[in-house]
Amino acid sequence: MAHGFFALISRMRYIVRWGLMRNSLPENIQEHSHMVAVLAHCLAVIGRDIYGKTVSPEKCAVGALYHDASEILTGDLPTPIKYRSEAIRSSYKALEQNASRRLLGFLPDALQPAFGPLLLQDDPEIAAYVRAADKLSAYIKCIEERQAGNDEFRSAEAQLFAVLRENPLPELAYFMENFIPAFELTLDELGAMD
Repeated sequence: MAHGFFALISRMRYIVRWGLMRNSLPENIQEHSHMVAVLAHCLAVIGRDIYGKTVSPEKCAVGALYHDASEILTGDLPTPIKYRSEAIRSSYKALEQNASRRLLGFLPDALQPAFGPLLLQDDPEIAAYVRAADKLSAYIKCIEERQAGNDEFRSAEAQLFAVLRENPLPELAYFMENFIPAFELTLDELGAMD
């Protein structure tokens, strides 16, 4: 019997993000999930190596790889709609959970226990790192759009900056202070940093 889970996962590249906004640099959820995984891993390494936490960078990275997998079935609902009201937010959250459970059904029974926690984000510590990395990835996207001369993302950038500043993870503040300024540099300026 053929199982469709990974064939569906490969379709993440067809789900476009930021659907209501003019993009200079189009992004799909597969690209976004990769960046979120890189950032979640980094935040967890900072947590472990600088702040002495016992968090697993590997688990955070893998959780981030799958954090938007439900959108294969739901599509990407734009943020202004998703967070418009508590009723919409909770309904969409339930829809995402149902989609994640449906995706699990595309795996053999023996593999479902390993993938369930990834798709359902049931570890609060890992979920916190993934959420922070998700917002950080969106903020970086806004910086990149501004750098490309696209003012369409200016308001989103300011809103995301405020959200990131309110996040209680010290790892996030560390990343913002030590790594975000480099996103403002050109390739030549980055190359001269060594």
